[in-house]
Amino acid sequence: MADLTGTDKSLLARLTDYSDVVLAVMVVAILGILVLPIPPKFLDLMLAFNITLSMVILLVTMYIIKPLELSVFPGMLLIVTLFRLSLNVASTRLILGRAYAGEVISSFGNFVVGGNYVVGFIIFAILVIIQFVVITKGASRIAEVAARFTLDAMPGKQMAIDADLNSGLIAEEDARRRRNEISREADFYGAMDGASKFVRGDAIAGILITIINVIGGIVIGVV
Repeated sequence: MADLTGTDKSLLARLTDYSDVVLAVMVVAILGILVLPIPPKFLDLMLAFNITLSMVILLVTMYIIKPLELSVFPGMLLIVTLFRLSLNVASTRLILGRAYAGEVISSFGNFVVGGNYVVGFIIFAILVIIQFVVITKGASRIAEVAARFTLDAMPGKQMAIDADLNSGLIAEEDARRRRNEISREADFYGAMDGASKFVRGDAIAGILITIINVIGGIVIGVV
C-alpha cells in the first residue's frame, strides 16, 4: 500500500514537472481540431468530455472557500473556451459538409426542439439572451469591478502589513507571506478580468457560428 502511495505521489510530481509540456500538447491538439476534419464519433466523444469537464469545473468552483485555492482558474478558463470554440468549428464543418454532426448534437437538438421548430427557435433565442446579456455580460462586469477594487485596495493592505510589522504584531515571515498573498490576489483578479472578456467573445462567436450554420445549411440544401 505504501508503495502504491509512493508511486502515485511520484507520478503526480512527474506530471507537475511536465505541466508546461502537457499544456503545450493540449493547445496543439485544440489547434488540430480547429484545422483538421474529425469524424462524427470523435466529435461525440469530445462533446461528452467537454460537458463532463464543465460540470467538474463548476463543482470545484462551488466548493472552494478562497479564490486563490484555484489560482489556475483564469488560464483553465481560456483553455476550455478555446477547446469549445474548436468543437464549434468542427461541428460546423460536419454540419455543412456531411449534414450530420454526430449523435450528441442530433439528440440534443431533438430534445430542445421537440418536433416544433418554432418553439425550438424561441427557446434558442431565450437561451442566447440569458447567456449573453445576463450571464456573460454580468460575469464580465463582476470580474472588472473585483479587479478594480482589488488593485485600489492593494496599497492600503501593504501599508497595514508594514504597520503591523513595525509595531511587532507580526513577524517578518508573516509579513512576507501576506504580501505574497496580496500580490497573488491582484494577479488572479486581473487575469479573471481578461478571461471574462475572452469568454464574452466566445459567446458572440457561438451566436455567429449558429447563424452561419443555419444560413449555410439553407443555402446548401436549396442549391
